[in-house]
Amino acid sequence: MRDPLSVLTDAFTSFLFGKVETTRLPVRTSTGQAQAVYLPTAAPGLGDSGVIIGREVYSGKGYIYDPFQLYGQQLPAPHWLVLGESGNGKSALEKTYVLRQLRFKDRQVVVLDAQGEDGVGEWNLIAQELGITPIRLDPMAALDHGIRLNPLDPSITTTGQLALLRTIIEVAMGHGLDERSGFALKVAHAYVNETVVERQPVLTDIVEQLRHPEPESAEAMNVDIDDVRAWGLDVALVLDRLVDGDLRGMFDGPTTVGIDLDAPLIVFDLSHIDRNSIAMPILMAIVGVWLEHTWIRPDRKKRIFLVEEAWHIINSPFVAQLFQRLLKFGRRLGLSFVAVVHHLSDVVDGAAAKEAAAILKMASTRTIYAQKADEARATGRVLGLPRWAVEIIPTLTPGIAVWDVNGNVQVVKHLITETERPLVFTDRAMTESSADFADDALRAAEREAEERAAAFVEQHLGDSSESTVA
Repeated sequence: MRDPLSVLTDAFTSFLFGKVETTRLPVRTSTGQAQAVYLPTAAPGLGDSGVIIGREVYSGKGYIYDPFQLYGQQLPAPHWLVLGESGNGKSALEKTYVLRQLRFKDRQVVVLDAQGEDGVGEWNLIAQELGITPIRLDPMAALDHGIRLNPLDPSITTTGQLALLRTIIEVAMGHGLDERSGFALKVAHAYVNETVVERQPVLTDIVEQLRHPEPESAEAMNVDIDDVRAWGLDVALVLDRLVDGDLRGMFDGPTTVGIDLDAPLIVFDLSHIDRNSIAMPILMAIVGVWLEHTWIRPDRKKRIFLVEEAWHIINSPFVAQLFQRLLKFGRRLGLSFVAVVHHLSDVVDGAAAKEAAAILKMASTRTIYAQKADEARATGRVLGLPRWAVEIIPTLTPGIAVWDVNGNVQVVKHLITETERPLVFTDRAMTESSADFADDALRAAEREAEERAAAFVEQHLGDSSESTVA
């Protein structure tokens, strides 16, 4: 209770000067609008355990992401899709993410490096910094005792070998194997595995058996031996390309001894392979299956399998089927698959639309950098992004992306340390000062995003019940 003197003083003041206090009118608004005017009510982050990515643009909070920490609680699957046009920061994000993950002792990373410059893959600098020699798959080097991966490596199960052989042939032919060709391949593979015991079976053995099948192969199905030979002729011609054609040397011998699968980072340098040739999806299929049987083990390690130019996988129904199995299998053994793709339309409208949809469904984390408006709308429809996120994607500047982690959608600015900068900006062929340029671009992007944020949310963020793009 106030003392009598104070009450008397206030009454006298009001009598002389009038009432000086003002009454604030109540404000009715939605939670979506309220979080724009009071930023501490912005969407919650993903926790404070894992790898720091940068900061959330609208609230300024640190943004931390780790699929292994989130799996099972906030994430149904640890796989990650990264989208966006070139020059917006996808490569820098991947590299810093891997470097930061490797600070944990129970992490191991494999990278399929499909891009490069100066005769080496773009992950070469990071590999050198870590004291690692990339595994360079090059047809010319393979002829001179270079790296070989054997599709018939004994470490791969018999079933896995046959599935891989079928995939190689189907990718090269552009269609599935018919029953007769599949039968010829099956009996040739079975005969080689039974008879070649003193060394690793190789593709040459399969080709030779397809050209000259054993009578027992025909007798088992009560068909003529000439029919079995005819059924296997196209298969033999396709495999001959790996043995004596433009891919000669990489797959037609025993697996190279000494590939260190226990290193924290394993880089397969594919930069010497024509990205638009049929060799790339074949190569990815072979590497993927070989790793499935030799690298992924139940040893409690957390493994990351990062694939550049991943549309070679997702856009081929035959290769995608192999990777679907790998993703389902690897999830039980701590595998996070990271697919980097420029345009979602490259895969969802292709021949492997069904397989692409299945792989995209497994990717519970999606990071989208700047895209053109039409592409952003198509991406929003496929991924089920909220309308405000679709509208902001074309306006994003380098280093800033929309992150959708199982429905938790935020705009995140990727931060790069001074130590990481010379390792992640590798466009040396364009400019000697690319790191400085990128740094300036990121600072400008930060300022622009902060200035635009308030105006954008005021104009476009309506009621919080607003749903995804139709």
